[in-house]
Amino acid sequence: MMSLREVEEAGRVIKGLVRKTPLRRSQFLSSFCSGEVYLKLENQQITNSFKIRGALNKILHLNIEEIEQGVVTASAGNHGLAVAISAEKLNIHVKIVVPKSAPKIKTDKMKKHNVKLILYGDIYDEAERRAIDLARKDGLTYISPYNDRFVIAGQGTIGLEILEDLPSVDTIIVPVGGGGLISGISLAVKRIKPHVQVIGVQSESSPVMYESLKAGRIVDAKMKDSIADGLFGGIEKESITFKIVQEHVDELLLVKEKTIRKAIFLLWKKEKQISEGAGAVAIAPVIEHKRMFTGKTTVAVISGGNIEEKLFNHILASESDDVHDFFNEETGTLA
Repeated sequence: MMSLREVEEAGRVIKGLVRKTPLRRSQFLSSFCSGEVYLKLENQQITNSFKIRGALNKILHLNIEEIEQGVVTASAGNHGLAVAISAEKLNIHVKIVVPKSAPKIKTDKMKKHNVKLILYGDIYDEAERRAIDLARKDGLTYISPYNDRFVIAGQGTIGLEILEDLPSVDTIIVPVGGGGLISGISLAVKRIKPHVQVIGVQSESSPVMYESLKAGRIVDAKMKDSIADGLFGGIEKESITFKIVQEHVDELLLVKEKTIRKAIFLLWKKEKQISEGAGAVAIAPVIEHKRMFTGKTTVAVISGGNIEEKLFNHILASESDDVHDFFNEETGTLA
């Protein structure tokens, strides 16, 4: 099992190379649930995603041979961009395998860097398998978006920042895909303040970690298209994230796709924050289960802001047209 020391060391390694992101109180969400709700704004991080923390920590721990041979990774977008930027610092050759369904805003950003971009498969899982095969075939170092000690430790620095800025926190809500983000945060937080509740959240459309926890082992789950593309996909068999989540995460919730859309809309309308689905999902539990957070001090980790402009504008327009169906300005309630 990983240690707190690994997260603290990651904090020292990446300090000054990534941003310490803002922790901002949400007046709207606080009033809505009769608690104190803060937003950890990783959408304001370098690359507009938390992923740079883990990728940079991993890259800076590569040995000379690994640097010379090059690296390969699989990504739905944000992790690939983080690896590309991190690898540039050491002039490392990078191959990034992304599914054909990856958002254009993310692939376009990756193309601006010195990488070989490979479009493969219709879903993330297919891209991941291809990247692992390329690593074996070409002698490259595979950098997992989640199943890696250095990546997890880097993501865990978010937990350290939350505890430093808000020692009174009761609950932290974290988006969950393969589990790298919540593994790092929960490990750091539970080792320092075991009483702090860590809640994971996934879309009903991609519930792999949720179903795996229920089964007591990593399993496949039926998946449908999700607006939270950054959380979409399965989990590597024997991934270290699963055991960390089992040990340190208090609860994992599933939320509706329509709630994630509302969350994107509300973050912009009330907080002027642009968030992708995988980031906005962090406030979805407050929308669906507000009584869980009444009287508590809660932090929601807004993990990323790389959303297609066309999709973002469509959500703003469609939710605005139907605003009275879910938000009552007079009473401050959601339908």
